[in-house]
Amino acid sequence: MSGFKRKVSKLILFFLFILPVTAHADAIDKLKTFISSTRSGQANFTQDVLDKGGKKIQAASGNMQFVRPGKFRWAYQKPYEQLIVGDGEKFWLYDTDLNQVTVKKLDAALGSSPAALLSGNNEIERGFVLKDMGSREGLDWLQATPRTSETSFQEILMAFDAQSNLAIMELHDAFGHKTVLRFTSMQRNPQLSSGLFKFVPPEGADILGE
Repeated sequence: MSGFKRKVSKLILFFLFILPVTAHADAIDKLKTFISSTRSGQANFTQDVLDKGGKKIQAASGNMQFVRPGKFRWAYQKPYEQLIVGDGEKFWLYDTDLNQVTVKKLDAALGSSPAALLSGNNEIERGFVLKDMGSREGLDWLQATPRTSETSFQEILMAFDAQSNLAIMELHDAFGHKTVLRFTSMQRNPQLSSGLFKFVPPEGADILGE
């Protein structure tokens, strides 16, 4: 599996549980309200990875759905097809080109990542220091700094639009790289089929992991 695909499998876990929240509040209040009130969601996304000089080195896009806690489906459509599914117990990563499946226990896959904190309970400040960053370009921004060094990220920025939708998320790693996700067509608490969060390895696929 390429370095970018491994990076994708780690990065996207954080994003599965952030969608629209209530209006007329700063970004921190919107995030907290979301965690306590949103049980499911879906959105389209684009993902760009920038080097420390700001040059775009990777780009991807697709759509995602989730049901809290621990069930999610991310389908990458461009520039390659890749499917990531969490069924509540296991994490499945299917690389279409390689016909290869990686499977792990969900807790092990999430580890100490932000996704584990956001999807597990409402106590986000136990794992992150939150700081309101004010408004710019019509968006309300917050900064989330991990309290532990056991994470891939040094800081995470989130921006909410006037309708209280999460519009942009930026993840900054220790190597100076920045991953930028932009969300569109978000829906909060839609009715989603349970079949979306079940995965059966295709016949003949190589299976790695547990």
